[in-house]
Amino acid sequence: MMPQVVIVTGASSGIGEATALALAEAGFEVYAGARRLDRMVGLAERGITVAELDVTDEGSTTAFVDRVLADRGQVDVLINNAGYGSYGSVEDVPLDEGRRQLEVNLFGLARMTQLVTPVMRAAGSGRIVNMASMGGHFGEALGAWYHASKFAVEGFSDSLRLELHEFGIRVILIEPGPIRTEWGGGAYDSAQKFSGAGAYAGQVRAMKAIYTLADRWGGEPSTIADVIREAATAKRPKTRYAAPFSAKAIIAAATLLPDRVFDGALHAIMSRMGR
Repeated sequence: MMPQVVIVTGASSGIGEATALALAEAGFEVYAGARRLDRMVGLAERGITVAELDVTDEGSTTAFVDRVLADRGQVDVLINNAGYGSYGSVEDVPLDEGRRQLEVNLFGLARMTQLVTPVMRAAGSGRIVNMASMGGHFGEALGAWYHASKFAVEGFSDSLRLELHEFGIRVILIEPGPIRTEWGGGAYDSAQKFSGAGAYAGQVRAMKAIYTLADRWGGEPSTIADVIREAATAKRPKTRYAAPFSAKAIIAAATLLPDRVFDGALHAIMSRMGR
């Protein structure tokens, strides 16, 4: 049998890189894409096909998928991992940056989905694995645009799952919690850039302290890569995978506690960390 073909976006570091490696080890033919082609040399050395991919650029996404189809004639699994965290107060962050956050985290994911769906539908099978977040279940000070994008990914994926069911295509959400990657540093740098001075400076200081702690105690990218491998290979995958355990606990708290209680806990943490 020919190996299954998988596309992994945002594969130059962190969860995307770990996922590409895990799926290659599981026997998949992996096509890894990211804007930073130079950061994927290690993947290429492991036999993974790498190519430049900007999920917000129509020419880039079309060329990437066309190459996979020309080489292999199929796409069995799409891992929509590309994304970043744009932080800063709603008052301070320009709307153009808010739009960019949604372009990458939502519309880039949607365009890649559009491009692979016809070939999956023709095959009568396929899996689309979308990177959401535990942050798709609750809000966070300074994170309005990021959380909006992840709430949107949740709703988009739930609708897509129903839409594609009759064609044998499964849609699966991954909801990571704190993971040791470049993501936290980028999110903090964004908050500092837009809101590091002025009315929200205290919240930015608190964010730095919280993210430093989360990075220290967070899981490894391989934790999420293992979950994605299960989602890609299980006979009956779950519709959602939250990991590590802290993500499951926080999602449960956000779901079960009254808003005022959950908000109060977040306010207390921000107040203590912002001193």
